[in-house]
Parts: sequence; structure tokens; C-alpha cells
Amino acid sequence: MTKRDWLPTAWSDWGEDATSPFYALRKQIDTLLEDFDRGDLMKGGTFNVRTNVSETDKEVRITAELPGIERDDVDVEITGDTITIKGEKTTEEEKTSDEEGREYHRLERRSGSFHRMTRLPFEIAPDTVTADMKDGVLTVTIPKPAEMRKPARKVEIKTAA
Repeated sequence: MTKRDWLPTAWSDWGEDATSPFYALRKQIDTLLEDFDRGDLMKGGTFNVRTNVSETDKEVRITAELPGIERDDVDVEITGDTITIKGEKTTEEEKTSDEEGREYHRLERRSGSFHRMTRLPFEIAPDTVTADMKDGVLTVTIPKPAEMRKPARKVEIKTAA
């Protein structure tokens, strides 16, 4: 459903003719609203990296969605108790700039730099961290230090009197 579908009827006919001065404005506003609805609206050529953080009693695992980004364009850095995932994604237009005659009419795929920091409740030993990338998903595994690897203890639940 396009944004035009829920606009008042008097508004829906604005600029249907490509020569109308409101045509380009309406198209830009429609695109802005669509981006806002998806939660992708960011300024300055950056975009959000969606991550999941999970843990077991032995490790913390961070997975990040990085579709269309090459492994060489991603950096994972560790400073104390903080892990940073950063990099850059180029646009289709930048990748095919040497292709003569190609003209883009709409570029909706995100490009630019990204930067995501995650702080953990312990100092990270950089030599023990592993990172793998498969099918556009980066998986970073951080082993917990020995003092954090305490096994869980089951607590008996009693019936209140």
C-alpha cells in the first residue's frame, strides 16, 4: 500500500502529471515517508546495523546483518570491554560507474558507513575472539573469562504457606 492510498482524496491527485511542479515534491515526500516507516532514516550517509547479542555460560555471541557488504569492508575492533563493528558499503552506482550508458532512476539500497559498539560486562581478551561472515551475517564469538563462567544453579521453588 502506498502512502497515497491513505491520503485524503483531494491530496491524491496532486502532481500526477510529471510536468506539474508538485510531482517531484510529492515523490520525494513519499520516499521520505517510506524510509521513515522502515526505520531506516539516517543522516550523514550512515545506516543502522541490526545486531543480536546472545550468551551461554561460556561465551557471548554477536550477530550483525550486513547484506551486500564484503568481508574486506568490515572491521571488528576491541578496546577493553567494548567491541566495535564498523565498515562501509558502496552503492550500485559507485560499483558500476565505469559502465557506460547506465542511468539510475532510484537508489533505495542503503550505502555509506556504519558503526556499532557493544559494551560487555567484562574485559575482552582480543586474542580469543573469533569472527566469521556467511551469507551477509557477521558472527563474532567472545569467550567469557573464567570468573564469568559460573555454572547456573537451580533454585527450588516452594509453595507459600
